[in-house]
Amino acid sequence: MKQYDVYGIGNALVDTEYEIDDAFIGLADLQKGVMTLIEEEERINLIHLLEEKHEYEVIHQSGGGSAANTLVAIAQFGASSFYSCKVANDATGDFFMQDLRAAGVDTNLNNGCESGHSGHCISMVTPDAERTMTTHLGISRELSIDELDENALRNSRYLYIEGYLVTSPTAYDAALKAQEIAREAGVVVSLTLSDPSIVENFQQSFDQFAERGVDLIFCNEDEAKIWTGSQSTKEAFKKLQTVCNQVAMTCGKEGAMVYDGSTQAAVPGTPTHAVDTTGAGDMFAGAFLYAVSQGQSFEQATVFANRSASKLVSNFGARLHAEAITELKQP
Repeated sequence: MKQYDVYGIGNALVDTEYEIDDAFIGLADLQKGVMTLIEEEERINLIHLLEEKHEYEVIHQSGGGSAANTLVAIAQFGASSFYSCKVANDATGDFFMQDLRAAGVDTNLNNGCESGHSGHCISMVTPDAERTMTTHLGISRELSIDELDENALRNSRYLYIEGYLVTSPTAYDAALKAQEIAREAGVVVSLTLSDPSIVENFQQSFDQFAERGVDLIFCNEDEAKIWTGSQSTKEAFKKLQTVCNQVAMTCGKEGAMVYDGSTQAAVPGTPTHAVDTTGAGDMFAGAFLYAVSQGQSFEQATVFANRSASKLVSNFGARLHAEAITELKQP
Protein backbone atom coordinates (compact mmCIF):
# COMPACT_ATOMS: atom_id res chain seq x y z
CA MET A 1 0.00 0.00 0.00
CA LYS A 2 1.29 3.44 -0.94
CA GLN A 3 2.12 5.93 1.82
CA TYR A 4 0.62 8.94 0.03
CA ASP A 5 -2.41 9.36 -2.19
CA VAL A 6 -0.96 12.41 -3.96
CA TYR A 7 2.54 13.88 -4.21
CA GLY A 8 2.61 17.45 -5.50
CA ILE A 9 5.31 19.79 -6.70
CA GLY A 10 4.80 23.52 -7.17
CA ASN A 11 5.51 27.06 -6.06
CA ALA A 12 5.26 28.00 -2.39
CA LEU A 13 3.42 31.31 -2.12
CA VAL A 14 1.56 33.25 0.52
CA ASP A 15 -1.65 34.63 -0.98
CA THR A 16 -2.83 38.11 -0.02
CA GLU A 17 -6.24 39.04 -1.33
CA TYR A 18 -7.87 42.42 -1.97
CA GLU A 19 -11.37 43.35 -3.13
CA ILE A 20 -11.00 46.08 -5.77
CA ASP A 21 -12.90 48.01 -8.44
CA ASP A 22 -12.49 47.30 -12.15
CA ALA A 23 -10.90 50.72 -12.69
CA PHE A 24 -7.91 49.72 -10.58
CA ILE A 25 -6.89 47.05 -13.10
CA GLY A 26 -6.27 49.74 -15.69
CA LEU A 27 -4.57 52.08 -13.24
CA ALA A 28 -2.14 49.33 -12.26
CA ASP A 29 -1.57 48.40 -15.91
CA LEU A 30 -2.64 44.79 -15.35
CA GLN A 31 -4.39 42.29 -17.62
CA LYS A 32 -7.66 41.25 -16.04
CA GLY A 33 -8.19 37.60 -15.20
CA VAL A 34 -4.63 36.35 -15.65
CA MET A 35 -1.50 35.90 -13.58
CA THR A 36 1.46 38.25 -14.15
CA LEU A 37 4.96 37.56 -12.83
CA ILE A 38 6.55 40.56 -11.10
CA GLU A 39 9.78 41.39 -9.28
CA GLU A 40 10.17 42.38 -5.62
CA GLU A 41 10.23 46.15 -6.31
CA GLU A 42 7.06 45.87 -8.39
CA ARG A 43 5.39 43.90 -5.59
CA ILE A 44 6.23 46.60 -3.04
CA ASN A 45 4.96 49.33 -5.38
CA LEU A 46 1.71 47.48 -6.05
CA ILE A 47 1.01 47.02 -2.34
CA HIS A 48 1.67 50.74 -1.82
CA LEU A 49 -0.75 51.57 -4.64
CA LEU A 50 -3.40 49.26 -3.20
CA GLU A 51 -3.13 50.15 0.47
CA GLU A 52 -1.80 53.70 0.61
CA LYS A 53 -3.11 55.44 -2.49
CA HIS A 54 -6.44 53.63 -2.86
CA GLU A 55 -6.92 52.40 0.72
CA TYR A 56 -7.89 48.85 -0.21
CA GLU A 57 -7.65 46.46 2.73
CA VAL A 58 -6.48 42.86 2.86
CA ILE A 59 -9.57 40.66 3.05
CA HIS A 60 -7.84 37.31 3.28
CA GLN A 61 -4.36 35.85 3.67
CA SER A 62 -3.27 32.23 3.61
CA GLY A 63 -0.60 29.88 2.43
CA GLY A 64 -1.09 29.32 -1.26
CA GLY A 65 0.28 28.60 -4.66
CA SER A 66 -1.82 26.60 -7.09
CA ALA A 67 -0.59 23.08 -6.30
CA ALA A 68 -0.37 23.84 -2.57
CA ASN A 69 -4.06 24.75 -2.59
CA THR A 70 -4.81 21.43 -4.29
CA LEU A 71 -2.71 19.38 -1.87
CA VAL A 72 -4.30 21.12 1.13
CA ALA A 73 -7.77 20.34 -0.23
CA ILE A 74 -6.82 16.68 -0.63
CA ALA A 75 -5.63 16.56 2.98
CA GLN A 76 -8.70 18.39 4.26
CA PHE A 77 -10.99 15.86 2.61
CA GLY A 78 -9.11 13.05 4.33
CA ALA A 79 -6.53 11.68 1.88
CA SER A 80 -2.76 11.76 2.41
CA SER A 81 -0.55 14.22 0.56
CA PHE A 82 3.08 15.36 0.28
CA TYR A 83 4.26 18.68 -1.16
CA SER A 84 7.71 19.55 -2.53
CA CYS A 85 8.43 23.27 -2.68
CA LYS A 86 10.92 25.94 -1.57
CA VAL A 87 10.65 28.87 0.85
CA ALA A 88 13.17 31.27 2.38
CA ASN A 89 14.13 31.75 6.01
CA ASP A 90 11.78 34.70 6.50
CA ALA A 91 8.40 35.48 8.07
CA THR A 92 6.54 34.67 4.85
CA GLY A 93 8.26 31.29 4.62
CA ASP A 94 7.49 30.52 8.26
CA PHE A 95 3.83 31.41 7.68
CA PHE A 96 3.67 29.09 4.67
CA MET A 97 5.27 26.13 6.47
CA GLN A 98 3.01 26.48 9.50
CA ASP A 99 -0.06 26.75 7.29
CA LEU A 100 0.91 23.63 5.31
CA ARG A 101 1.58 21.56 8.41
CA ALA A 102 -1.61 22.72 10.10
CA ALA A 103 -3.52 21.39 7.08
CA GLY A 104 -1.89 17.96 7.52
CA VAL A 105 0.31 18.04 4.40
CA ASP A 106 3.73 16.43 4.69
CA THR A 107 6.58 18.36 3.08
CA ASN A 108 10.28 18.48 2.28
CA LEU A 109 10.60 21.69 4.36
CA ASN A 110 12.17 20.07 7.40
CA ASN A 111 15.89 20.82 7.24
CA GLY A 112 16.16 24.61 7.43
CA CYS A 113 15.77 27.20 4.69
CA GLU A 114 18.09 29.53 2.79
CA SER A 115 18.05 33.30 3.20
CA GLY A 116 16.09 35.36 0.70
CA HIS A 117 12.46 36.29 -0.04
CA SER A 118 9.69 33.70 -0.05
CA GLY A 119 7.11 33.76 -2.82
CA HIS A 120 4.09 36.06 -2.58
CA CYS A 121 0.92 36.28 -4.66
CA ILE A 122 -1.34 39.34 -4.70
CA SER A 123 -4.86 38.37 -5.73
CA MET A 124 -7.25 41.18 -6.67
CA VAL A 125 -10.96 40.37 -6.91
CA THR A 126 -13.35 42.59 -8.90
CA PRO A 127 -17.15 42.82 -8.35
CA ASP A 128 -17.76 40.17 -11.05
CA ALA A 129 -15.79 37.68 -8.86
CA GLU A 130 -12.94 37.55 -11.41
CA ARG A 131 -9.49 37.38 -9.89
CA THR A 132 -6.38 39.06 -11.31
CA MET A 133 -3.07 37.97 -9.83
CA THR A 134 0.51 39.14 -9.64
CA THR A 135 3.15 36.75 -8.39
CA HIS A 136 6.62 37.40 -7.06
CA LEU A 137 8.17 33.93 -7.01
CA GLY A 138 11.13 34.92 -4.86
CA ILE A 139 13.17 31.91 -3.80
CA SER A 140 10.50 29.61 -5.21
CA ARG A 141 11.99 30.43 -8.61
CA GLU A 142 15.02 28.43 -7.46
CA LEU A 143 13.01 25.26 -6.79
CA SER A 144 15.15 22.40 -8.09
CA ILE A 145 15.68 18.65 -8.11
CA ASP A 146 17.15 19.08 -4.59
CA GLU A 147 13.64 19.70 -3.25
CA LEU A 148 12.32 16.36 -4.52
CA ASP A 149 11.77 13.53 -2.05
CA GLU A 150 12.18 10.48 -4.26
CA ASN A 151 11.10 8.02 -1.59
CA ALA A 152 7.86 9.89 -0.92
CA LEU A 153 7.18 10.22 -4.65
CA ARG A 154 7.74 6.51 -5.34
CA ASN A 155 5.39 5.74 -2.47
CA SER A 156 2.52 7.84 -3.86
CA ARG A 157 -0.41 6.89 -6.06
CA TYR A 158 -0.57 10.16 -8.01
CA LEU A 159 1.94 12.86 -8.94
CA TYR A 160 0.44 16.35 -9.37
CA ILE A 161 2.60 18.85 -11.30
CA GLU A 162 1.84 22.57 -11.21
CA GLY A 163 2.03 24.11 -14.68
CA TYR A 164 3.43 27.39 -13.36
CA LEU A 165 6.77 25.61 -12.85
CA VAL A 166 7.55 26.02 -16.56
CA THR A 167 8.51 29.66 -15.87
CA SER A 168 11.69 28.64 -14.00
CA PRO A 169 14.40 26.53 -15.69
CA THR A 170 15.39 24.76 -12.46
CA ALA A 171 11.78 24.21 -11.36
CA TYR A 172 10.90 22.88 -14.81
CA ASP A 173 13.82 20.45 -14.63
CA ALA A 174 12.59 19.32 -11.22
CA ALA A 175 9.10 18.74 -12.61
CA LEU A 176 10.49 16.70 -15.51
CA LYS A 177 12.59 14.65 -13.08
CA ALA A 178 9.54 14.04 -10.88
CA GLN A 179 7.64 12.93 -13.98
CA GLU A 180 10.47 10.52 -14.88
CA ILE A 181 10.59 9.01 -11.37
CA ALA A 182 6.81 8.66 -11.29
CA ARG A 183 6.66 6.83 -14.59
CA GLU A 184 9.43 4.46 -13.49
CA ALA A 185 7.57 3.74 -10.24
CA GLY A 186 4.12 3.31 -11.77
CA VAL A 187 2.79 6.51 -10.21
CA VAL A 188 -0.05 8.17 -12.14
CA VAL A 189 1.23 11.46 -13.64
CA SER A 190 -1.20 14.39 -13.55
CA LEU A 191 -0.48 17.90 -14.80
CA THR A 192 -2.39 21.16 -14.50
CA LEU A 193 -2.03 23.81 -17.22
CA SER A 194 -2.47 26.52 -14.53
CA ASP A 195 -3.15 29.70 -16.56
CA PRO A 196 -3.94 30.74 -20.16
CA SER A 197 -1.02 33.17 -20.37
CA ILE A 198 1.39 30.50 -19.13
CA VAL A 199 0.17 28.02 -21.75
CA GLU A 200 0.47 30.65 -24.48
CA ASN A 201 4.03 31.64 -23.54
CA PHE A 202 5.41 28.18 -22.71
CA GLN A 203 3.69 25.96 -25.27
CA GLN A 204 6.81 23.88 -26.00
CA SER A 205 7.38 23.15 -22.33
CA PHE A 206 3.90 21.68 -22.01
CA ASP A 207 4.41 19.76 -25.25
CA GLN A 208 7.49 18.17 -23.70
CA PHE A 209 5.49 17.05 -20.67
CA ALA A 210 3.00 15.41 -23.01
CA GLU A 211 5.69 13.71 -25.08
CA ARG A 212 7.16 12.17 -21.92
CA GLY A 213 3.78 10.84 -20.85
CA VAL A 214 0.93 12.51 -18.96
CA ASP A 215 -1.83 10.27 -17.65
CA LEU A 216 -4.28 12.94 -16.49
CA ILE A 217 -4.51 16.58 -17.55
CA PHE A 218 -6.35 19.28 -15.56
CA CYS A 219 -7.25 22.52 -17.37
CA ASN A 220 -9.99 25.00 -18.08
CA GLU A 221 -11.51 25.48 -21.51
CA ASP A 222 -9.42 28.57 -22.34
CA GLU A 223 -6.16 26.81 -21.52
CA ALA A 224 -7.27 23.79 -23.52
CA LYS A 225 -8.11 25.84 -26.60
CA ILE A 226 -4.76 27.66 -26.51
CA TRP A 227 -2.70 24.49 -26.04
CA THR A 228 -4.50 22.53 -28.76
CA GLY A 229 -4.97 25.47 -31.15
CA SER A 230 -8.73 24.89 -31.16
CA GLN A 231 -11.56 27.29 -31.87
CA SER A 232 -14.19 25.58 -29.76
CA THR A 233 -14.36 23.88 -26.38
CA LYS A 234 -15.57 20.59 -27.88
CA GLU A 235 -12.73 20.55 -30.40
CA ALA A 236 -10.17 21.23 -27.65
CA PHE A 237 -11.61 18.47 -25.47
CA LYS A 238 -11.40 15.99 -28.34
CA LYS A 239 -7.79 16.94 -29.15
CA LEU A 240 -6.74 16.61 -25.50
CA GLN A 241 -7.84 12.98 -25.61
CA THR A 242 -5.15 12.33 -28.24
CA VAL A 243 -2.46 13.99 -26.10
CA CYS A 244 -3.19 12.53 -22.65
CA ASN A 245 -4.75 9.31 -21.41
CA GLN A 246 -7.34 11.08 -19.27
CA VAL A 247 -8.80 14.59 -19.18
CA ALA A 248 -10.58 16.79 -16.63
CA MET A 249 -11.53 20.13 -18.23
CA THR A 250 -13.53 22.74 -16.34
CA CYS A 251 -15.99 24.99 -18.16
CA GLY A 252 -16.83 27.66 -15.59
CA LYS A 253 -20.41 27.71 -14.34
CA GLU A 254 -21.34 25.18 -17.03
CA GLY A 255 -19.47 22.46 -15.13
CA ALA A 256 -16.79 20.16 -16.50
CA MET A 257 -16.03 17.64 -19.23
CA VAL A 258 -14.08 14.50 -18.33
CA TYR A 259 -12.60 11.52 -20.15
CA ASP A 260 -11.41 8.45 -18.25
CA GLY A 261 -9.61 6.78 -21.13
CA SER A 262 -12.65 5.04 -22.56
CA THR A 263 -15.76 7.10 -21.90
CA GLN A 264 -16.44 10.82 -21.66
CA ALA A 265 -19.01 12.79 -19.71
CA ALA A 266 -20.26 16.36 -19.45
CA VAL A 267 -21.14 17.08 -15.83
CA PRO A 268 -23.25 20.20 -15.12
CA GLY A 269 -21.96 22.77 -12.66
CA THR A 270 -23.47 23.37 -9.23
CA PRO A 271 -25.43 26.66 -9.12
CA THR A 272 -24.00 29.26 -6.76
CA HIS A 273 -23.48 32.98 -6.28
CA ALA A 274 -19.78 33.49 -6.97
CA VAL A 275 -17.98 36.24 -5.09
CA ASP A 276 -14.37 35.12 -5.66
CA THR A 277 -13.06 32.60 -8.21
CA THR A 278 -9.57 32.46 -6.67
CA GLY A 279 -8.46 28.84 -6.39
CA ALA A 280 -11.55 27.35 -8.07
CA GLY A 281 -9.47 25.22 -10.44
CA ASP A 282 -7.15 24.19 -7.60
CA MET A 283 -10.11 23.08 -5.50
CA PHE A 284 -11.63 21.20 -8.44
CA ALA A 285 -8.38 19.25 -8.92
CA GLY A 286 -8.01 18.55 -5.20
CA ALA A 287 -11.57 17.31 -4.77
CA PHE A 288 -11.33 15.27 -7.98
CA LEU A 289 -8.06 13.57 -6.99
CA TYR A 290 -9.41 12.89 -3.52
CA ALA A 291 -12.53 11.26 -4.95
CA VAL A 292 -10.75 9.06 -7.51
CA SER A 293 -8.18 8.04 -4.88
CA GLN A 294 -11.13 6.77 -2.84
CA GLY A 295 -12.37 4.63 -5.71
CA GLN A 296 -14.98 6.90 -7.29
CA SER A 297 -15.50 6.98 -11.06
CA PHE A 298 -14.49 10.04 -13.09
CA GLU A 299 -18.11 11.12 -13.37
CA GLN A 300 -18.72 10.73 -9.63
CA ALA A 301 -15.47 12.55 -8.88
CA THR A 302 -16.49 15.41 -11.17
CA VAL A 303 -19.83 15.84 -9.41
CA PHE A 304 -17.96 16.10 -6.11
CA ALA A 305 -15.32 18.43 -7.58
CA ASN A 306 -17.98 20.72 -9.08
CA ARG A 307 -19.77 20.92 -5.73
CA SER A 308 -16.51 21.68 -3.94
CA ALA A 309 -15.45 24.41 -6.37
CA SER A 310 -18.94 25.92 -6.21
CA LYS A 311 -18.77 26.04 -2.42
CA LEU A 312 -15.34 27.67 -2.60
CA VAL A 313 -16.26 30.51 -4.98
CA SER A 314 -19.23 31.50 -2.83
CA ASN A 315 -16.72 32.77 -0.24
CA PHE A 316 -13.46 34.73 -0.32
CA GLY A 317 -10.17 32.84 -0.37
CA ALA A 318 -8.74 29.71 -1.96
CA ARG A 319 -9.36 27.36 0.97
CA LEU A 320 -12.51 25.88 2.51
CA HIS A 321 -13.30 26.00 6.22
CA ALA A 322 -13.72 22.77 8.18
CA GLU A 323 -17.52 23.12 8.30
CA ALA A 324 -17.72 23.29 4.51
CA ILE A 325 -15.50 20.21 4.16
CA THR A 326 -17.76 18.27 6.53
CA GLU A 327 -20.86 19.37 4.63
CA LEU A 328 -19.41 18.36 1.26
CA LYS A 329 -18.46 14.88 2.48
CA GLN A 330 -21.97 14.11 3.71
CA PRO A 331 -23.92 11.75 1.39
